[in-house]
Amino acid sequence: MSEQHTYRVIVRGTWEGLTEEARSRLLAEAADHGMASMRFTEEGSLSYEPAPLKHFSMRFVVVSDAADGEEMAGAIAEDRAETALRALGYGFRDLRPAVTDLDTMKVNRKSRSRR
Repeated sequence: MSEQHTYRVIVRGTWEGLTEEARSRLLAEAADHGMASMRFTEEGSLSYEPAPLKHFSMRFVVVSDAADGEEMAGAIAEDRAETALRALGYGFRDLRPAVTDLDTMKVNRKSRSRR
């Protein structure tokens, strides 16, 4: 069995071709999708600013084979974002994933003398 890594992926995109219904829903729900809602989850966490209603991001946790690397984790998250946005009836374009491998990330800890 291959080693699994946990990735945090932020998928950024631009709204496009939103219907009036979708636009109204996004604006009505904007307070639920601001800075406080930014969490990394398997199903994705949507965040955006209502003014202007132009860009959005979705945060995902992806667990996959380490051998497949960050590129695969980004593709998985992008696919999840597309599926979720289409299910909600939101038009979008230009999805771009940014991936962080939590298992290889270096953590700088302050030494006791610097606290």
